[in-house]
Amino acid sequence: MVKRDDRIFVAGHRGMVGSAICRKLRAEGYDNIVTRSRSELDLTDQRMVRDFFRGESIDHVVLAAARVGGIHANDAYPADFIYENLMIEANLIHGAHLAGVHHLLFLGSSCIYPREAAQPMKESALMTGPLEPTNEPYAVAKIAGIKLCESYNRQHGPSYRSVMPTNLYGPNDNYDLMNSHVLPALIRKCHLARLASAKDWAAIQRDETVYGPIPPDVRSTLEESPPKVVLWGSGSPRREFLHVDDLASACVFVMSLSDGDYQKWTRPMQSHVNVGVGKDASIAELAEMVKGIVGYEGEVAWDATKPDGAPRKLLDVSLLARMGWTAGISLAEGIRDAYSAYLLSAAK
Repeated sequence: MVKRDDRIFVAGHRGMVGSAICRKLRAEGYDNIVTRSRSELDLTDQRMVRDFFRGESIDHVVLAAARVGGIHANDAYPADFIYENLMIEANLIHGAHLAGVHHLLFLGSSCIYPREAAQPMKESALMTGPLEPTNEPYAVAKIAGIKLCESYNRQHGPSYRSVMPTNLYGPNDNYDLMNSHVLPALIRKCHLARLASAKDWAAIQRDETVYGPIPPDVRSTLEESPPKVVLWGSGSPRREFLHVDDLASACVFVMSLSDGDYQKWTRPMQSHVNVGVGKDASIAELAEMVKGIVGYEGEVAWDATKPDGAPRKLLDVSLLARMGWTAGISLAEGIRDAYSAYLLSAAK
């Protein structure tokens, strides 16, 4: 249970999730937040992590640091994804234990569940079938993080908790078209296509300065007459999307539960909790929603030679609802907020 005067170390505070958790903690009056940049603390270096805990008096750890990316990034860098995520979580969880830190919150991912898991996916579906091949190394690392928390709880008695969010989006997202997830990629592609339709090449150049290079295949679609947006797969897979501010709210809620209350709702061998909205949409439906919000009126084409990923990913969020928390930001409202933040950064 987190207290107002606790020293809370947020690992990954510059990322989308970590920065949202920091904002939420400060808004709730938790001002004693400890952060370190990557240059100050390499979380894959065991000795540096141990030295950090020896030099700081930490009461609560939020493990939001991770290497993340979409289908392309997971497919291109599987070794990096499994190695870096395993090292980060192992070093932080073990380091926290050695330093006597009783409370830790581990951030996982809905990709931990089997590709063909019954929908919506319950917490009990973990390790009941094969994983989605396109992100299996990342999923294995996140499963290991859950099991690390559970194992340290069983052997040593702390209260290390895990939350499994669905697909996330919002301010401070990654819009690099080679590594981003589906929703930020959709926002950026539709935005660029809208600018190309208006022949605003100067704005496209500014966008590239802020959000990174435009890959040749995307640039070629922008230069067509009229420009169009090309998306991977068929558009039929269904996904659930959670605004990162809702996730931050859920994290602080879970952190605030007493040990007894948390244990009352979870089982020792399956102690993670799903975080989502309990609703999904097809990627094609999502594309139409993003088009409307961004103001792009052109064509969306589908590249069926590219993978779809899992056919459906919808979390069963009934456990967290019974515990007392539900999401409050609608998908349309959240996308408008994300796009506003995108435009604000692009204008700087």
